[in-house]
Amino acid sequence: MRSMDDVTVIIPARYNSKRLPGKPLLKLGDRTIIQHVYENAAASRLVSRVVVATDDRRIYDTVRDFGGDCIMTPKGISSGTDRVAYAAKDIRTKLIMNLQGDEPFLTPAIFDTGLRTALADRRGSDVVTLASKIRTARELENPNHVKVVMDRQGHALYFSRFPIPFVRDNKGKLVKTVKNHYRHIGIYIFRRKVLLGFIKLAPSLLERMERLEQLRMLENGYRITVVVTGNPPAGIDTPNDMERARGIVAGR
Repeated sequence: MRSMDDVTVIIPARYNSKRLPGKPLLKLGDRTIIQHVYENAAASRLVSRVVVATDDRRIYDTVRDFGGDCIMTPKGISSGTDRVAYAAKDIRTKLIMNLQGDEPFLTPAIFDTGLRTALADRRGSDVVTLASKIRTARELENPNHVKVVMDRQGHALYFSRFPIPFVRDNKGKLVKTVKNHYRHIGIYIFRRKVLLGFIKLAPSLLERMERLEQLRMLENGYRITVVVTGNPPAGIDTPNDMERARGIVAGR
């Protein structure tokens, strides 16, 4: 039996992405995206186990072929968090990190930044997540880069695909010099009990409007601590993102 001090990373991965079908199995250099994500998580000194949760046999076989741990889940699961929770039901662990399978550039150091906060639990958090400073107006404008606003204690006030906070004195235009804007990084660190309770809640109004699961947490009173970390390249959502990622790996 594993120690209850363990940290388990669960990576939800599905094949049928609308914008980029087969995304987890696309190659970055000599490895698939899912292998990059898996190996980066496994390299963290604070992580005890890494598991991919998928409903697709091709992803399952690929993960097993490179020596990874993988759990098959039903096809009818509606969200990544629900898929993580399904896999977590039979895993005895203290913390569960929901790590998106399209974030190949997140490093072990970034994972550890969030995990140290979650393990210390000094802020009474239900969930710990990460963010980085937005550097350009183009990044601020991109709806695929989710923005987050925090209070003075680092707790999330709101997440949006819209550029927030809105700068009134800029007369409705995006700021030319980006200040005080943060991009959400798609990592959630839950205590196991919190995760299994969260998925029992029905999708909320704001969640359905913005298509952001974390808004269900806020609407139901969950306290989300946001840890600001470095500025890793964004994840992969579109064919253009894939081209950019391949350029990064190739050193362009």
